[in-house]
Amino acid sequence: MIFQELGRCSNTLARRGRIYTRHGAVETPVFMPVGTQATVKALTPGELYSLGADIILGNTYHLYLRPGHRLIKSLGGLHRFMNWHLPILTDSGGFQVYSLASSMKIEESGAAFRSHIDGSLHKLTPELAIEIQEALGSDIMMCLDTCIPYPSSREETMRLMNLTTRWARRCLAARTRKDLLLFAIVQGGMDKQLRQAHTRELADMDFDGYALGGLSVGEPKEMLFEMIDASRPLIPSNFPVYVMGVGTPEDLVECVRLGIDMFDCVMPTRNARNGMLFTSSGHIVIKNARFAGDDRPIDDECSCYTCRHYSRAYLRHLFMARELLSYRLNTIHNLHYYLGLMSDIRKAIEEDKFGKFRAEFYNKRQSI
Repeated sequence: MIFQELGRCSNTLARRGRIYTRHGAVETPVFMPVGTQATVKALTPGELYSLGADIILGNTYHLYLRPGHRLIKSLGGLHRFMNWHLPILTDSGGFQVYSLASSMKIEESGAAFRSHIDGSLHKLTPELAIEIQEALGSDIMMCLDTCIPYPSSREETMRLMNLTTRWARRCLAARTRKDLLLFAIVQGGMDKQLRQAHTRELADMDFDGYALGGLSVGEPKEMLFEMIDASRPLIPSNFPVYVMGVGTPEDLVECVRLGIDMFDCVMPTRNARNGMLFTSSGHIVIKNARFAGDDRPIDDECSCYTCRHYSRAYLRHLFMARELLSYRLNTIHNLHYYLGLMSDIRKAIEEDKFGKFRAEFYNKRQSI
Protein backbone atom coordinates (compact mmCIF):
# COMPACT_ATOMS: atom_id res chain seq x y z
CA MET A 1 0.00 0.00 0.00
CA ILE A 2 1.36 3.42 -1.00
CA PHE A 3 -1.49 5.64 0.18
CA GLN A 4 -4.18 5.00 2.76
CA GLU A 5 -7.17 7.29 3.10
CA LEU A 6 -8.06 7.43 6.79
CA GLY A 7 -11.15 9.61 6.64
CA ARG A 8 -13.03 12.45 4.97
CA CYS A 9 -14.78 15.54 6.22
CA SER A 10 -18.47 16.17 5.60
CA ASN A 11 -19.45 18.67 2.89
CA THR A 12 -15.89 19.11 1.55
CA LEU A 13 -13.25 16.99 -0.20
CA ALA A 14 -10.86 17.45 2.75
CA ARG A 15 -9.39 14.11 3.70
CA ARG A 16 -6.97 12.58 6.18
CA GLY A 17 -4.42 10.12 4.84
CA ARG A 18 -1.05 8.43 5.11
CA ILE A 19 1.69 7.91 2.50
CA TYR A 20 4.02 4.95 2.99
CA THR A 21 7.64 5.35 1.91
CA ARG A 22 10.83 3.41 2.56
CA HIS A 23 11.86 5.96 5.20
CA GLY A 24 8.56 5.92 7.02
CA ALA A 25 4.98 7.12 6.83
CA VAL A 26 3.89 10.66 6.06
CA GLU A 27 0.68 11.94 7.63
CA THR A 28 -1.47 14.00 5.26
CA PRO A 29 -2.43 16.73 4.58
CA VAL A 30 1.24 17.66 4.85
CA PHE A 31 3.43 20.69 4.25
CA MET A 32 6.98 19.88 3.13
CA PRO A 33 9.72 22.39 4.07
CA VAL A 34 11.92 23.15 1.08
CA GLY A 35 15.52 21.97 1.40
CA THR A 36 16.62 22.78 -2.13
CA GLN A 37 20.37 22.24 -1.76
CA ALA A 38 20.28 19.45 0.85
CA THR A 39 19.46 21.94 3.59
CA VAL A 40 16.44 23.85 4.81
CA LYS A 41 18.11 27.24 5.09
CA ALA A 42 19.17 28.29 8.61
CA LEU A 43 18.02 25.09 10.39
CA THR A 44 19.53 21.74 11.34
CA PRO A 45 17.75 18.45 10.63
CA GLY A 46 17.29 18.05 14.38
CA GLU A 47 15.45 21.36 14.57
CA LEU A 48 13.23 20.37 11.65
CA TYR A 49 12.38 17.13 13.39
CA SER A 50 11.54 18.95 16.63
CA LEU A 51 9.23 21.27 14.68
CA GLY A 52 7.24 18.27 13.48
CA ALA A 53 8.51 17.91 9.92
CA ASP A 54 8.28 14.31 8.72
CA ILE A 55 9.18 14.93 5.06
CA ILE A 56 11.27 17.59 3.33
CA LEU A 57 11.87 18.53 -0.28
CA GLY A 58 15.15 18.58 -2.24
CA ASN A 59 15.83 19.58 -5.83
CA THR A 60 17.22 17.59 -8.74
CA TYR A 61 18.51 20.61 -10.68
CA HIS A 62 20.51 22.11 -7.84
CA LEU A 63 21.97 18.85 -6.52
CA TYR A 64 22.90 17.74 -10.05
CA LEU A 65 24.87 20.95 -10.61
CA ARG A 66 26.37 21.09 -7.11
CA PRO A 67 27.81 18.90 -5.61
CA GLY A 68 26.64 16.28 -8.15
CA HIS A 69 24.41 13.24 -7.78
CA ARG A 70 27.25 10.76 -8.29
CA LEU A 71 29.20 12.25 -5.39
CA ILE A 72 26.13 12.12 -3.15
CA LYS A 73 25.51 8.50 -4.14
CA SER A 74 29.13 7.59 -3.36
CA LEU A 75 28.67 9.09 0.12
CA GLY A 76 25.63 6.95 0.88
CA GLY A 77 22.78 8.91 -0.69
CA LEU A 78 21.03 12.14 0.15
CA HIS A 79 19.63 11.02 3.52
CA ARG A 80 23.08 10.15 4.88
CA PHE A 81 24.72 13.13 3.16
CA MET A 82 22.49 15.64 4.96
CA ASN A 83 21.78 13.57 8.10
CA TRP A 84 18.03 13.46 7.51
CA HIS A 85 16.54 10.01 8.07
CA LEU A 86 12.86 10.64 7.30
CA PRO A 87 11.29 10.81 3.81
CA ILE A 88 12.56 13.14 1.09
CA LEU A 89 10.72 14.24 -2.05
CA THR A 90 12.77 15.67 -4.92
CA ASP A 91 11.42 17.93 -7.63
CA SER A 92 12.49 16.94 -11.14
CA GLY A 93 14.27 20.23 -11.89
CA GLY A 94 11.98 21.30 -14.74
CA PHE A 95 10.81 24.48 -13.01
CA GLN A 96 14.37 25.46 -12.05
CA VAL A 97 15.56 25.03 -15.63
CA TYR A 98 12.75 27.36 -16.67
CA SER A 99 13.26 29.94 -13.93
CA LEU A 100 17.00 29.93 -13.15
CA ALA A 101 19.02 28.84 -16.18
CA SER A 102 20.77 31.68 -18.03
CA SER A 103 19.52 30.23 -21.31
CA MET A 104 17.15 27.36 -22.01
CA LYS A 105 15.79 25.44 -24.99
CA ILE A 106 13.06 22.83 -24.74
CA GLU A 107 13.58 19.98 -27.21
CA GLU A 108 11.96 16.60 -27.68
CA SER A 109 14.97 14.92 -26.10
CA GLY A 110 15.04 17.18 -23.04
CA ALA A 111 15.75 20.67 -21.71
CA ALA A 112 19.07 22.15 -22.81
CA PHE A 113 20.29 24.91 -20.50
CA ARG A 114 23.27 26.79 -19.17
CA SER A 115 23.99 26.59 -15.46
CA HIS A 116 23.12 29.65 -13.41
CA ILE A 117 26.30 28.93 -11.43
CA ASP A 118 29.04 28.90 -14.08
CA GLY A 119 27.34 29.04 -17.47
CA SER A 120 28.24 25.45 -18.37
CA LEU A 121 26.01 23.70 -20.91
CA HIS A 122 23.78 20.79 -19.82
CA LYS A 123 20.79 18.82 -21.02
CA LEU A 124 18.27 17.50 -18.52
CA THR A 125 16.39 14.57 -20.06
CA PRO A 126 13.65 12.44 -18.49
CA GLU A 127 16.15 9.60 -18.21
CA LEU A 128 18.74 11.79 -16.48
CA ALA A 129 16.11 13.20 -14.10
CA ILE A 130 15.32 9.64 -12.97
CA GLU A 131 19.01 8.69 -12.80
CA ILE A 132 19.74 11.67 -10.55
CA GLN A 133 16.82 11.01 -8.22
CA GLU A 134 17.57 7.30 -7.94
CA ALA A 135 21.19 8.15 -7.12
CA LEU A 136 20.00 10.54 -4.43
CA GLY A 137 17.68 7.85 -3.06
CA SER A 138 14.62 10.11 -3.09
CA ASP A 139 11.63 8.49 -1.40
CA ILE A 140 9.34 10.31 -3.83
CA MET A 141 10.65 11.17 -7.31
CA MET A 142 8.99 13.54 -9.76
CA CYS A 143 8.78 13.12 -13.52
CA LEU A 144 10.49 15.74 -15.63
CA ASP A 145 7.87 18.15 -16.96
CA THR A 146 7.72 21.38 -18.94
CA CYS A 147 6.77 24.57 -17.14
CA ILE A 148 4.09 26.43 -19.09
CA PRO A 149 4.29 30.24 -18.73
CA TYR A 150 1.25 32.30 -17.81
CA PRO A 151 -0.29 33.46 -20.01
CA SER A 152 0.28 31.07 -22.92
CA SER A 153 -1.66 30.40 -26.10
CA ARG A 154 -3.76 27.24 -26.28
CA GLU A 155 -1.51 25.96 -29.07
CA GLU A 156 1.65 26.43 -27.02
CA THR A 157 -0.01 24.98 -23.92
CA MET A 158 -1.02 21.85 -25.85
CA ARG A 159 2.47 21.46 -27.33
CA LEU A 160 4.20 21.60 -23.96
CA MET A 161 1.52 19.50 -22.24
CA ASN A 162 1.88 16.72 -24.83
CA LEU A 163 5.66 16.87 -24.46
CA THR A 164 5.21 16.44 -20.69
CA THR A 165 3.15 13.31 -21.41
CA ARG A 166 5.87 11.82 -23.61
CA TRP A 167 8.48 12.67 -21.00
CA ALA A 168 6.34 11.01 -18.31
CA ARG A 169 6.32 7.76 -20.32
CA ARG A 170 10.09 7.96 -20.67
CA CYS A 171 10.47 8.49 -16.92
CA LEU A 172 8.44 5.34 -16.29
CA ALA A 173 10.60 3.39 -18.74
CA ALA A 174 13.83 4.71 -17.18
CA ARG A 175 12.84 3.84 -13.62
CA THR A 176 14.87 0.98 -12.14
CA ARG A 177 14.11 1.29 -8.41
CA LYS A 178 10.56 0.31 -7.48
CA ASP A 179 11.29 1.05 -3.80
CA LEU A 180 11.23 4.76 -4.70
CA LEU A 181 7.84 6.25 -5.51
CA LEU A 182 7.33 8.12 -8.79
CA PHE A 183 4.76 10.89 -9.26
CA ALA A 184 3.53 12.31 -12.57
CA ILE A 185 2.90 16.05 -12.99
CA VAL A 186 -0.34 17.32 -14.52
CA GLN A 187 0.01 20.35 -16.78
CA GLY A 188 -2.41 22.13 -19.09
CA GLY A 189 -1.85 25.78 -18.26
CA MET A 190 -4.98 27.68 -17.27
CA ASP A 191 -7.22 25.79 -19.68
CA LYS A 192 -9.79 23.73 -17.79
CA GLN A 193 -10.39 21.28 -20.65
CA LEU A 194 -6.68 20.68 -21.22
CA ARG A 195 -6.12 20.17 -17.50
CA GLN A 196 -8.85 17.56 -17.39
CA ALA A 197 -7.61 15.79 -20.53
CA HIS A 198 -4.06 15.65 -19.18
CA THR A 199 -5.22 14.39 -15.80
CA ARG A 200 -7.15 11.54 -17.42
CA GLU A 201 -4.20 10.63 -19.64
CA LEU A 202 -1.68 10.47 -16.80
CA ALA A 203 -4.12 8.68 -14.47
CA ASP A 204 -4.14 5.78 -16.93
CA MET A 205 -0.39 5.26 -16.46
CA ASP A 206 1.36 3.32 -13.71
CA PHE A 207 2.37 6.09 -11.31
CA ASP A 208 2.38 6.10 -7.50
CA GLY A 209 0.91 9.56 -7.11
CA TYR A 210 0.02 12.73 -8.97
CA ALA A 211 1.05 16.35 -8.73
CA LEU A 212 -0.69 19.41 -10.14
CA GLY A 213 2.06 21.57 -11.64
CA GLY A 214 2.23 24.87 -13.45
CA LEU A 215 0.15 26.67 -10.81
CA SER A 216 0.91 29.69 -8.65
CA VAL A 217 2.83 31.21 -11.58
CA GLY A 218 1.12 34.59 -11.60
CA GLU A 219 -2.45 33.61 -12.37
CA PRO A 220 -5.37 35.10 -10.38
CA LYS A 221 -6.10 33.18 -7.19
CA GLU A 222 -9.57 32.22 -8.40
CA MET A 223 -8.00 30.60 -11.45
CA LEU A 224 -5.62 28.57 -9.28
CA PHE A 225 -8.54 27.04 -7.39
CA GLU A 226 -10.53 26.56 -10.58
CA MET A 227 -7.72 24.51 -12.14
CA ILE A 228 -7.42 22.38 -9.01
CA ASP A 229 -11.16 21.86 -8.89
CA ALA A 230 -11.12 20.76 -12.55
CA SER A 231 -8.34 18.19 -12.12
CA ARG A 232 -8.59 16.82 -8.59
CA PRO A 233 -11.85 14.78 -8.94
CA LEU A 234 -10.36 12.89 -11.91
CA ILE A 235 -7.56 11.36 -9.82
CA PRO A 236 -8.57 8.07 -8.13
CA SER A 237 -8.87 8.32 -4.35
CA ASN A 238 -6.20 5.67 -3.72
CA PHE A 239 -3.43 8.04 -4.88
CA PRO A 240 -1.87 10.99 -3.02
CA VAL A 241 -2.31 14.36 -4.75
CA TYR A 242 0.31 17.10 -4.50
CA VAL A 243 -0.03 20.76 -5.50
CA MET A 244 3.44 22.11 -6.26
CA GLY A 245 4.70 25.47 -5.04
CA VAL A 246 1.58 26.49 -3.07
CA GLY A 247 1.57 28.66 -0.96
CA THR A 248 0.08 31.03 1.59
CA PRO A 249 -1.71 29.76 4.70
CA GLU A 250 -5.01 30.64 3.01
CA ASP A 251 -3.95 28.63 -0.06
CA LEU A 252 -3.28 25.57 2.10
CA VAL A 253 -6.66 25.74 3.78
CA GLU A 254 -8.52 26.17 0.50
CA CYS A 255 -6.57 23.45 -1.31
CA VAL A 256 -7.20 20.99 1.52
CA ARG A 257 -10.90 21.78 1.11
CA LEU A 258 -10.53 20.77 -2.55
CA GLY A 259 -8.95 17.42 -1.64
CA ILE A 260 -5.20 18.11 -1.85
CA ASP A 261 -2.85 16.04 0.31
CA MET A 262 0.64 17.52 -0.15
CA PHE A 263 2.18 21.00 -0.36
CA ASP A 264 5.56 22.68 -0.61
CA CYS A 265 6.57 26.32 -0.85
CA VAL A 266 9.59 28.49 -0.04
CA MET A 267 7.28 31.09 1.46
CA PRO A 268 7.77 30.34 5.19
CA THR A 269 11.56 30.11 4.95
CA ARG A 270 12.22 32.84 2.36
CA ASN A 271 9.82 35.23 4.03
CA ALA A 272 11.47 34.52 7.37
CA ARG A 273 14.78 35.72 5.97
CA ASN A 274 13.03 38.79 4.57
CA GLY A 275 11.39 39.63 7.89
CA MET A 276 7.80 38.55 7.21
CA LEU A 277 6.41 36.46 10.07
CA PHE A 278 3.16 34.49 10.01
CA THR A 279 0.74 34.59 12.92
CA SER A 280 -2.71 33.23 13.69
CA SER A 281 -4.10 36.70 12.86
CA GLY A 282 -2.20 37.23 9.61
CA HIS A 283 1.40 38.33 9.10
CA ILE A 284 3.69 41.05 10.42
CA VAL A 285 6.72 42.72 8.85
CA ILE A 286 9.22 42.81 11.68
CA LYS A 287 11.27 45.76 10.34
CA ASN A 288 8.33 48.13 10.88
CA ALA A 289 9.22 50.85 13.38
CA ARG A 290 6.15 50.13 15.52
CA PHE A 291 7.83 46.93 16.76
CA ALA A 292 11.00 48.68 18.04
CA GLY A 293 9.74 48.73 21.64
CA ASP A 294 7.22 45.87 21.43
CA ASP A 295 7.90 43.39 24.24
CA ARG A 296 5.34 40.83 23.05
CA PRO A 297 6.19 37.61 21.23
CA ILE A 298 5.46 37.34 17.50
CA ASP A 299 2.21 35.52 18.28
CA ASP A 300 0.64 35.18 21.73
CA GLU A 301 -0.86 31.83 20.65
CA CYS A 302 2.45 30.36 19.46
CA SER A 303 4.55 27.95 21.53
CA CYS A 304 7.65 27.85 19.30
CA TYR A 305 11.14 28.42 20.70
CA THR A 306 11.28 31.93 19.25
CA CYS A 307 7.98 33.05 20.75
CA ARG A 308 8.80 31.51 24.12
CA HIS A 309 12.11 33.35 24.46
CA TYR A 310 12.21 36.51 22.35
CA SER A 311 10.25 39.72 21.86
CA ARG A 312 9.26 41.47 18.66
CA ALA A 313 11.62 44.28 19.68
CA TYR A 314 14.59 41.92 19.86
CA LEU A 315 13.70 40.22 16.58
CA ARG A 316 13.43 43.63 14.90
CA HIS A 317 16.84 44.57 16.28
CA LEU A 318 18.40 41.38 14.89
CA PHE A 319 16.80 41.92 11.50
CA MET A 320 17.82 45.57 11.21
CA ALA A 321 21.37 44.68 12.31
CA ARG A 322 21.45 41.85 9.74
CA GLU A 323 22.45 39.34 12.38
CA LEU A 324 22.46 35.68 11.30
CA LEU A 325 20.41 34.75 14.35
CA SER A 326 17.52 36.68 12.77
CA TYR A 327 17.30 34.10 9.98
CA ARG A 328 17.28 31.20 12.41
CA LEU A 329 14.73 32.53 14.88
CA ASN A 330 12.39 33.78 12.16
CA THR A 331 12.61 30.51 10.25
CA ILE A 332 11.91 28.46 13.39
CA HIS A 333 8.77 30.50 13.97
CA ASN A 334 7.44 30.44 10.40
CA LEU A 335 7.94 26.69 9.96
CA HIS A 336 6.41 26.06 13.38
CA TYR A 337 3.39 28.04 12.22
CA TYR A 338 3.06 26.18 8.90
CA LEU A 339 3.59 22.72 10.36
CA GLY A 340 1.28 23.52 13.25
CA LEU A 341 -1.39 24.70 10.83
CA MET A 342 -1.25 21.36 9.01
CA SER A 343 -1.40 19.47 12.30
CA ASP A 344 -4.50 21.44 13.29
CA ILE A 345 -6.06 20.75 9.88
CA ARG A 346 -5.45 17.00 10.25
CA LYS A 347 -7.06 17.04 13.69
CA ALA A 348 -10.06 19.01 12.39
CA ILE A 349 -10.59 16.49 9.60
CA GLU A 350 -10.32 13.56 12.03
CA GLU A 351 -13.03 15.17 14.17
CA ASP A 352 -15.14 16.08 11.11
CA LYS A 353 -14.84 19.76 12.04
CA PHE A 354 -12.92 21.13 9.07
CA GLY A 355 -15.73 23.53 8.14
CA LYS A 356 -15.71 25.00 11.63
CA PHE A 357 -11.91 25.15 11.60
CA ARG A 358 -11.91 27.01 8.28
CA ALA A 359 -14.44 29.58 9.52
CA GLU A 360 -12.44 30.22 12.71
CA PHE A 361 -9.21 30.45 10.69
CA TYR A 362 -10.61 33.32 8.62
CA ASN A 363 -12.26 35.02 11.59
CA LYS A 364 -8.89 35.24 13.34
CA ARG A 365 -7.17 36.61 10.25
CA GLN A 366 -9.72 39.38 9.93
CA SER A 367 -8.74 40.66 13.37
CA ILE A 368 -5.23 41.87 12.47
